[in-house]
Amino acid sequence: MTQRTTVLVVGAGPCGLAMAAQLSRLGVEVTVVDAESRPHTGSRAILLWPPVREVLGELGLAERAARDAVRPAALHYHLGTGGSVRVPLSEVNAPLVLPQERTARLLAETLADRGVDVAWGTRVTDVVPGEHTVTVTATRADGGTTEIEADWVVGADGLRSQVRAQLGIDFSGARFPATFLLAEGRIAGKTGTGETGDGGNGTGESGTQGISTEEIHYFLADAGVALLAPLPGGEFRLSGAVPAGTEATAEHAQALLDERGPGGLRFTEVRTVTLFSSDERVAGALRSGRCFLVGDAAHVHSPIGGQGLNLGIPDTRNLAWKLAGVVHGRLHESILDSYDPERRAAIAQTLQATGRMARQAVAGPLARRIRDLTWRLLAGSGALARGYAPMLAGWRSHYPDVLFGAPADRTQRSRPRPGTRDPRWIPRPSDELAGRFQLLTYGGPTGQLAATAAELADRLPELVAHFPLDGPKQRFVLLRPDGYVAASGGADRFPGVAAQLAALAPAPSSPAATAR
Repeated sequence: MTQRTTVLVVGAGPCGLAMAAQLSRLGVEVTVVDAESRPHTGSRAILLWPPVREVLGELGLAERAARDAVRPAALHYHLGTGGSVRVPLSEVNAPLVLPQERTARLLAETLADRGVDVAWGTRVTDVVPGEHTVTVTATRADGGTTEIEADWVVGADGLRSQVRAQLGIDFSGARFPATFLLAEGRIAGKTGTGETGDGGNGTGESGTQGISTEEIHYFLADAGVALLAPLPGGEFRLSGAVPAGTEATAEHAQALLDERGPGGLRFTEVRTVTLFSSDERVAGALRSGRCFLVGDAAHVHSPIGGQGLNLGIPDTRNLAWKLAGVVHGRLHESILDSYDPERRAAIAQTLQATGRMARQAVAGPLARRIRDLTWRLLAGSGALARGYAPMLAGWRSHYPDVLFGAPADRTQRSRPRPGTRDPRWIPRPSDELAGRFQLLTYGGPTGQLAATAAELADRLPELVAHFPLDGPKQRFVLLRPDGYVAASGGADRFPGVAAQLAALAPAPSSPAATAR
């Protein structure tokens, strides 16, 4: 017997669960399978930067995530040549620190609330694309097989993706030449002007050697770089590149803390310690017909900078609204062609940034001195707060080929450029607006621009929602459902943009348009 579904998501990590939850919110039937026998455990990715927080907010999970997480006030870099640099994290730039298993649990719970359960112990063994459907064969834990016929398949099954392998998609790249040690547990002790109590629950002030439990610390020591980050429940994560021959033991974790940390700190309990390596790889194609790759199935990179979920979950956000629009007949199927080039650009930007940070982490003596001097200069000029924090927070991610093509009117610097994200322009997260473009017009509700925009929204109610706002000039900003700017400009540009927006909808006689 063949199981039938609209979208099959393979993989129930955070990216697969986020993909399924967004599709379900958008009214798309979805099935989720995972080869593992039970949910993944362990902290793994812990930083939820603004793009991830926005998705959680749209799914109604923002308050629960914030309640369970640590919200760091700053990134604190302790320089090996002396002194330190502190990068404040404003509300628009700050991540939440939350272990990956808790993030996945929140997503799984909201998915279950929508009536979608994960089929655990179901390993994909064959993927056969067709013109209108994809047939997937999976082996269950009891040894039986399941055949699933899906209109669309999303591979979210990680580094060793079976979906990617079955489709014959290349995964080129190289292994980063370093091994990392990661330990989590409770820390106690005093250091400089800072203090942590038993379990790391102290509130010490930040100093040259001080350890604040409200900051993420990076120690740029001569022996190498070490990360020390507070976790929920009073624990800390310690991580750093280590020499060959290092073992995953509590003793080696303490040695790493002693060698690169501020001194005076000790692990009172090590709950977990492990060694891992990282690759820098990108799939040769993110789409193959009716199949797509997201998350680690599409790309992997250095963990430095905590950009894993900040890259993977926006994959799902980019794809979910487009796929839902096609399924419901609101959007022409050609819009799915934009997924690969847009996300490939974001992947390249992230790989460049994490690669640069990773190389700094294993820099030699001369490069370390140059690095420390550069950090001091950037901090003194304010460039770190203006540029570095927004880059980590995902605000500098941009798409080179946006759907509407034409650039914004650059004579008005306050207008957001197409293909960018801007914290001043965020789509309203209500379920009623989910999957729709949000058109903001300025100049009041009675002007010609507002009237023209209102007419467009009335004509395409499932595609665009209009919000007239006050302002001294007649201008508009069109936001995509995933938070990127689609177009912006003055009233003279709007007719062309309105025509391009209308062109995204399928012709009335097309199969997609009559699928609803």
